[in-house]
Formats: sequence, C-alpha cells, structure tokens
Amino acid sequence: MQMEGRLLICCQDQRGIVSAVSAFLFEQGANITHSDQHSTDPEGGLFFMRIAFHLEGLADKWHDLTEKFLPIAESFKMEWKITTPANRKRVAIFVSKEDHCLQDLLYRWQTGELDADIPLVISNHTDMEELVTSLGIPYHHIPVVKGQKEEATRQHLELLEKERIDSVILARYMQIIPGEFIEKYQNQMINIHHSFLPAFVGGNPYSQAYQRGVKIIGATAHYVTEELDQGPIIEQDVERVDHRLHIPDLKNVGRDIERMVLARAVKWHLDDKILVYGNKTVVFR
Repeated sequence: MQMEGRLLICCQDQRGIVSAVSAFLFEQGANITHSDQHSTDPEGGLFFMRIAFHLEGLADKWHDLTEKFLPIAESFKMEWKITTPANRKRVAIFVSKEDHCLQDLLYRWQTGELDADIPLVISNHTDMEELVTSLGIPYHHIPVVKGQKEEATRQHLELLEKERIDSVILARYMQIIPGEFIEKYQNQMINIHHSFLPAFVGGNPYSQAYQRGVKIIGATAHYVTEELDQGPIIEQDVERVDHRLHIPDLKNVGRDIERMVLARAVKWHLDDKILVYGNKTVVFR
C-alpha cells in the first residue's frame, strides 16, 4: 500500500480533463490501475472522477505530487484530493444499546475488510463495554443527560481531537448530533437508520409498520447533516416481507439489512469511493 494512491476530482464537465490527468500521472511515472468517471450532464454538468494508481516511492513523493498537480487543478477549477491507503483513516464508532451494527463492523475490522484504525468506541450506555475492550479498543462511557448535552458534546469533541479522528460512524447511536459536531465532521460522519422514515417516525417504527402490513423493509446509510436523517445518501437496500412475520421477525430482518448497508457505506468511505455534491453522492463501487 505504500505505493498505492487515489486521485478524486470534481469540477465542471469540459473537454480535456481525462487527457490532462492521465498525462500528468504518466509524466510522474505512475501506472493507472483503475479509473472511473461520471458526468451529471455532458453539456455543462458536473464531472466526477476517481483514479487509483501505483507509483514507486509514493510516500516520499506525495507532497511533491500534490504541488505539481495544482496548476492542472486550477486550470479546470477542480475540487480534488490525493490520498493513499497507507495513511489509514482513524475511525470512532458511536453506539447506544443495540449491538448488531457494532458487532458487524468490529468483525469486518478484525478480518481486514475495513481498512482503518479504531482508536475508541463511545457510548451513552455501558452495555457494549465488555465486547469492545475484549478487542483491546478503549471504551468511553459518556452519558447524555437531558439539559446537559453540551457537556457530553464537549467531551466527545475533546476525545476525537485527542485521538486525531478522521471519521465517525454512528452504529445505532440513538442521540441527536449537535450542529457544531456535524460541522467539524462534515461528510465524514455516517449514520444508519431503517427506511420506514418518514412514514413511521417516532418510537416503535416496527410496531407501526406491522400495523400497516408493510411488504418491504429497508435501511439507509447517509452522511449526517443538521436536518435529521436527510443527509446525502450513500447506500440503501430492501428485503421483502409478508403477513407471516410478526414484530420480532421484522426487527430481525431490519437488523440484517442495517448491518449490510452500513458496512458497505463505511467500506466505500474508507476506500475513498464517495464524492458528495449538494445533497447527493457519487459512489464509485
């Protein structure tokens, strides 16, 4: 991984972008191993591109490479970044009392499927402490008390800064995230929820769904914004259900979908496969 790089680009669509970027990487001695692109509209729309490349000695050349790319980026007015999987993202996981998403993420992290470091897990309850600490991951119990949420937020941000956290995963963390927290981790905080919203808001959504006789259960993973559960969608999935299933069965189906959807969203985020524009995403799977 020391020689693998990723270049992500967003700009107005125009002639010559692919040629200029490819020529630049060739001139630097890089070999393109994968390339993907998307245009929202060939006539004046937005252009998105993700290139994976191999470059000998990239770790030593990274700063020089970014400096040399600046004139190209400026000429096309690009939003861009060059990353390398050698610099593993540092991820914090937030959880409350439900363990299915946390368990799944930790398993995938143990097997190497999720290429990241997890310096800590934070919770407003103590339920998951033994599970987390058994893996050698520090567990921080920070209660969120009504009327004192600012203190919890202060402790959260202090811990995340201390551990140099890049991204935050809300693995069924059942608390509203304050605006200052969201602003600090804009497009770097992922949430998972059932896809009954907004049809079944509030408590007991599965009970509401059962009473309505739903035929599809789903889950949505998205980046967190101040508008609750309305951020840019990363991944969704559904499973058909029928009249034979009762509330506990519906919950089990929902948990399975939530695990898979969140895992895919987190992996794509860690692999730099997501570009955000407006309230939408381009995901290069």
